Amino acid sequence: MGLLFESPAKVEDTRRIWKVGDLVAEARTHLEGRFADLWVEGEISNLRVAPSGHIYFTLKDGDAQLPAVLFRRQASLLRFRPQDGLQALVRGKITIYEQRGQMQLLGETMEPLGAGSLQLAFEQLKAKLKARGLFEAERKKPLPRYPKCVGIVTSPSGAVIRDFVNVAHRRHAGLEVLLYPAVVQGESAAAEVAAGIAYFNKTREVDVIVIARGGGSLEDLAPFNSEMLAEAIAASDLPVVSAVGHETDFTIADFVADLRAPTPSAAAELVTAAQYRVGEELEDLAVRLERGIRYGMMQARHALERVRVESMTVRLMDLIHVRQQRVDELGARMESALLEDLYRYGERLRHAQNSLTRQDVGHRVQVMWERVDRVQGELAGAGRQYVSTRRERLEALSGRLAALSPMGVLERGYALVFDADGKLVRGVRDLKKGQRMTTRLADGSVASTIDRIEKA
Repeated sequence: MGLLFESPAKVEDTRRIWKVGDLVAEARTHLEGRFADLWVEGEISNLRVAPSGHIYFTLKDGDAQLPAVLFRRQASLLRFRPQDGLQALVRGKITIYEQRGQMQLLGETMEPLGAGSLQLAFEQLKAKLKARGLFEAERKKPLPRYPKCVGIVTSPSGAVIRDFVNVAHRRHAGLEVLLYPAVVQGESAAAEVAAGIAYFNKTREVDVIVIARGGGSLEDLAPFNSEMLAEAIAASDLPVVSAVGHETDFTIADFVADLRAPTPSAAAELVTAAQYRVGEELEDLAVRLERGIRYGMMQARHALERVRVESMTVRLMDLIHVRQQRVDELGARMESALLEDLYRYGERLRHAQNSLTRQDVGHRVQVMWERVDRVQGELAGAGRQYVSTRRERLEALSGRLAALSPMGVLERGYALVFDADGKLVRGVRDLKKGQRMTTRLADGSVASTIDRIEKA
């Protein structure tokens, strides 16, 4: 059996010789067709962010490594910041960088392993802003105690704005609320909320700013974990209250804001806290004042009820009787003094008559009689004047006593009204329909039943 050999020229004719570029292009086409969409897990190393915004890194595990790249557009959509040593899942396609003939992973998106991208981005941004001092209490501004106007940045539809306005107006009716409408979810939400903060700082129409939205998932609250919004809150000259989500939700905006409210309704309560406390204190003082007045009136009413009208009338009559007795006593003393004077002058007259009789001197008797007549005339005139003066004084005192008498008041057309228990009625508030009463007039009393009550 013989051996057959092909000639070298024939072998050379069957070889295909590739150019490097063609071979790399062929391999690239094959790889991209075979591995067009896949997930690759590995540890990030040699991370480098180019000035163009592209991110270059290497994915590696214990056995191999794979160069990878995220171009600027895809990198800008990441919700966290990649870093060396981070375990990650990268989605993309396998390709070959022809200039180097190097296989690489062309990434479309990236997720961290062990924690969600949003949570990782939250923690990274929180650490960054905390290092810059944006969370420090010293830089936060106090809320005004009595704001006149509050600016709220939120969606114009939904329950948030209604709840905020209802609570604010219930606690502080004079408070104005200005709404800056903004979307609070989606890619444009952070920019719109930041624009609202800037607007209120520019117009200066409000005293405090509230940014608010309802609860939601971490994805829903992502706009409030934005570095741009955090810087807008920190740059605000007006105090900012963050009322985002539910009580258990925390966002970057909560840490940077001057005050965090667990809910939008709680934000309204915090903004109106001082005014509401003033209202509560005024209401408490009003209640205490009303109780004090009622107690004082009750005490006065009890004291008045203890002094019966009849006893007052008897006391007044006793005073009148005492004054009348005093007048009678003064009149008697005046009459006694007058009689005493008359008796003394009469004695002098009799003594003079006896002297004249003993002396029997006619001229002197005539003179004495003339003197007696003159003295008698003077005495009579003085007596009349004295009696007239005393009578005028007596009449004046009697008039004053009569003016003080309740009966005198009744004589002028007034009346006293007593209820069925004999208590003096001071106003229609003490009466009710169907109640019996007694009306005291100057010349008697009238019993009646109330048919109608009309207030002045």
